[in-house]
Amino acid sequence: MYSETEDVIRALAENAESVCRAYLPAGRREGSYWIVGDLQNNPGRSLFVRLTGPASGPGAAGKFTDGATGEHGDLLDIIRERTGISRFPDLLAEARVHLGRPQPVLPDAPVPKKAKAPGGTPAAAARLFAASAPVAGTLADTYLRSRGLTQGGRMSALRFHPKCWHRDEGQTRSLPRPALIAAVTDGAGALQGLHRTWLAPDGQGKARVETQRRAMGHLLGNAVRLTPHDDILVVGEGIETMLSLVEVMPGLPAWAALSSGHLGAVLLPEGLQRLYIAIDRDPAGQRAAEKLSARASEVGVRVRVLEPRLGDFNDDLRANGKETLRQHLTSQIGPLDRHRLSG
Repeated sequence: MYSETEDVIRALAENAESVCRAYLPAGRREGSYWIVGDLQNNPGRSLFVRLTGPASGPGAAGKFTDGATGEHGDLLDIIRERTGISRFPDLLAEARVHLGRPQPVLPDAPVPKKAKAPGGTPAAAARLFAASAPVAGTLADTYLRSRGLTQGGRMSALRFHPKCWHRDEGQTRSLPRPALIAAVTDGAGALQGLHRTWLAPDGQGKARVETQRRAMGHLLGNAVRLTPHDDILVVGEGIETMLSLVEVMPGLPAWAALSSGHLGAVLLPEGLQRLYIAIDRDPAGQRAAEKLSARASEVGVRVRVLEPRLGDFNDDLRANGKETLRQHLTSQIGPLDRHRLSG
């Protein structure tokens, strides 16, 4: 049976390089891939879009993977993120325009309403954040506590949305799912974007979907500021990772940059004297720490790198408990700041 949606997706895949040049112009072609920093079109080499391949399957043309965040999807996802279009019919219309196809004529079509602000902009992020609720007592609280994290309900940067729209790769419509919402803010405290983690119906883990997390808005240089900074800062990748550190050292300000690529690019606040970089135990985390360390050292900020025993600090917390994690960190925290480790 003919499906107009499948036909558009197939046509986009056949013109994958054209789509990438239009919507991810900061990237470039290398062999069979278009390579760029991320879905926000920042320069870099984290996101790979396959330009050639079969019409369907894991190696199909038009499929992308972001090595830093684990996000993956198709060309419609790229168009949605770059344009901010949230309604699927409007997304198909945008794809048709790019392909040079005529729009379908609907009988007795109503006069279109005034367009809303695009779905991927800071304004759209602000609307979604405003529609969310505090974490305490919600499924987001249940999710965080299932990972050994008890402080999320006290943080204004984190919220809960019971019906946050989600669409997986290959789906033709979005479905509402509960989600943990995190505000991405700039140095002035202005909301620039959001991070969404979709949750299982009972909150005991992430939703059983292919794409469990997505970010929207302007991320580069900004962060999820879990606690206010002073002259000391601890910054790392994931929200759960940084909340794990808050559990055992609440006296140190903590930010989550959301990915290794964004960790290396986070903008440091004025007046910062000492910086702790909490890495994940993988090559990308090491490279991000080296990049951020070099930038911090150039402006006279003293840097220490915090390394987990396992994959990340939430793995450590869940496997070994608070006291063991606290002892592990004590040897890595500078003498001036050890009093901030809470007993």
